[in-house]
Amino acid sequence: MQAAGNRKAIIARRLVVACLLLSASCVLAFAQPGMPQPSSPLYGARPESGTVSTGLPKALKNVGIDQRLNEQVPLDAVFKDEQGQEVRLGQFFKGKPVVLSLVYYSCPMLCTQVLNGQLGAFRNVSFNIGEQFEVVTVSFDARETPQLASAKKQTYIKGYNRPSGEAGWHFLTGDEVNITRLTEAVGFRFAWDEQTKQFAHASGIMLLTPEGKLARYFYGIDYPPKDLRMALVEASQNKIGTPVDALMLYCYHYDPATGKYGVVVMNVLRLAGIVTVILIVGMILVLRKRGPNSTTQAAATEQDVNVGA
Repeated sequence: MQAAGNRKAIIARRLVVACLLLSASCVLAFAQPGMPQPSSPLYGARPESGTVSTGLPKALKNVGIDQRLNEQVPLDAVFKDEQGQEVRLGQFFKGKPVVLSLVYYSCPMLCTQVLNGQLGAFRNVSFNIGEQFEVVTVSFDARETPQLASAKKQTYIKGYNRPSGEAGWHFLTGDEVNITRLTEAVGFRFAWDEQTKQFAHASGIMLLTPEGKLARYFYGIDYPPKDLRMALVEASQNKIGTPVDALMLYCYHYDPATGKYGVVVMNVLRLAGIVTVILIVGMILVLRKRGPNSTTQAAATEQDVNVGA
């Protein structure tokens, strides 16, 4: 009996060590540099304080995206939809998060890349446009018409190829006053370049809460589906998504400086500790439950042997 007890103790210790090693490996996996750090050139690292950037074309000096997190967009701003009907921006906030993009439909290159990046992200997210979230694309060129917006919409709705896309992805045009109200509210700065006869502008998309407040910014033309999904869940206050999404939000945190989600090491450590404790407690309960049964079975076997003898 003592030997059996020693064996159980050895097994228990080995299982505890295995649990601890498993948790440590999870932490290390989370902490590995799987994505570039904020100082990486891939993030477009900003110059250190006090340095002066030179050689920037004049058209680009006042171009960029300034984050206005938690600021309210003008829901009463008036635009025209693809059919030329007047609509208010607030009409598209139907209790769901809204992805906002600012482009101009006749843009020869960058705006198309922004829209293509959105389309690629939307197609790789299980949430459906028009069901779990809305998408509003607004032209910041006051000269553009609903006809241009309609043609652009048909292209991207066809590419999205989900039934709810038609009613959920809106392409708008507007006058200079309302365009200015919206672009200033979200911190989108652009300028007309007389030399190229094009608009100089930055690229990125914004995510807004169902109340019309700016929640997240994503820069560039590539929007990781994982980040977009987490942002949608977060902006909806967990009204969409799964328990796994909530767990991911606990382990990842949005970094406004990079416009990306990064691992929160301390939260991962806490989670790994909780998992370890649960595994250890569960293992102990299993061993305790099996202990008496094994002893009883051994005694019964010994009695049968004696009787037979």
